[in-house]
Amino acid sequence: MFLQEVTESPSLEMINLVLKKMSMGEDVISLAIGEPSFDTPREIIEAASRSMLAGETHYVSSYGIPDVRKAIMAKVRKKNGIKAEIENTIFSTTKLAIYASLLSISDRRYEALVPDPGYFYREPVTLAGGTPVSYRLTEEFGLDIDEIRRKTTPETKAILLNSPSNPTGRVFGRKELSELYDFCHERGIYIISDEAYEDLTYGVDHVSPGSFEPVPELVVSLYSLSKSYSMTGWRAGYIVADAKVVGLVNKFFENTLSCFPSFIQRASAYALENCDDSIRKFRDELSVRRDLMQKRIGEVDALTGNKIEGTFYAFPSFPRGESSREMTKRLLRDKGVAVLPGSSFGMAGENRFRMSFSSSREVIEKGMDAIQSFFKKQESV
Repeated sequence: MFLQEVTESPSLEMINLVLKKMSMGEDVISLAIGEPSFDTPREIIEAASRSMLAGETHYVSSYGIPDVRKAIMAKVRKKNGIKAEIENTIFSTTKLAIYASLLSISDRRYEALVPDPGYFYREPVTLAGGTPVSYRLTEEFGLDIDEIRRKTTPETKAILLNSPSNPTGRVFGRKELSELYDFCHERGIYIISDEAYEDLTYGVDHVSPGSFEPVPELVVSLYSLSKSYSMTGWRAGYIVADAKVVGLVNKFFENTLSCFPSFIQRASAYALENCDDSIRKFRDELSVRRDLMQKRIGEVDALTGNKIEGTFYAFPSFPRGESSREMTKRLLRDKGVAVLPGSSFGMAGENRFRMSFSSSREVIEKGMDAIQSFFKKQESV
């Protein structure tokens, strides 16, 4: 596998345009970046500081320090219903975890099914020596088990899943996840379940596919502290999987990055054990912002909103005509508002764009004022 085969990040073009405008002194209202506006809770920062001052700045196990692995095990047992032991856990930033998990599940060329529309999974599949195959979600962005059956071949080794979903905001229900698990268990196909937004749901329950297994076997569960605790810059997360998969991921870490900083792991263990109140506070505010975003989308005649059950993204559609890529570039040029084109997330995302409501209410209002003005001008032309 050569890096030349891998395309650049699908969102990179828009981000580069935003950075160029900002470097020229132009104001940009960004609804594009998937990052909470909240600061990391002070007590988590203090836990990292205490760790560094205590001398925890040296090499540690590439699996993770014992305390963080114990905290991970306790958390997924209690919150996710996954019957994990210490040997089923390993500390890893989630984006790297996707790649590492894919590397660990196959010793040959393989196919992996990726959601359309969905997060940017095609690139890590290619990097890990696989062939990405898109599976369409339903019109309401649910799982279409018949579609997944049609796309599955003898070469299919894994199905990637993201719930709550970036960019659609959909949270998959227990019934559809159970059907998918039964299908994968029957075929011996791994489910790689990206649950980075597990704590950001609104009126619905998050279900972990790993909870269907008596012991971790075919479900590789990926988690992040970035969104739940507003720790995006810390690059903190973890994998819960079969001990053999965890061992192979560890082999990859041993021979690449050696280990993750122990003080970040110490702070992560503290967050997992002590900071549920911060999650509730963040989720309550994001729920208000979600309602504001949905209200404002409903006021724009040209837009059709989608139901947002989780994450902090809206994924509205606009009338067919120009591509989502061209429309979002024009929106940035004419109104100084940055959003991501829906086609970045797959062919099924065309004629949509992704907006984040992780920014302040003021920024959301300002951005939506500009978007409303943009589409009113379109209607009058």
